[in-house]
Amino acid sequence: MATAFKEYKMIYIAEGGCGTIFLGASGLPLKKVEAELNAQAAQGWQVVFQLIEQKRFWLFWTREAMVVTLGR
Repeated sequence: MATAFKEYKMIYIAEGGCGTIFLGASGLPLKKVEAELNAQAAQGWQVVFQLIEQKRFWLFWTREAMVVTLGR
């Protein structure tokens, strides 16, 4: 059974640029993701959909980002 939400919100969380440049890749900041999702859940939001994307960062690097759709 699908739940119909009355409002939606999207959040975007990206890996840091310094870690990408100096380490080649550093991954998503999991503590930041966790803190953001907990803060949104405290306001009544639920995760509806999420995706991980890899974007080009400057010329040589790629950077990971997470796009999360929330609903309530």
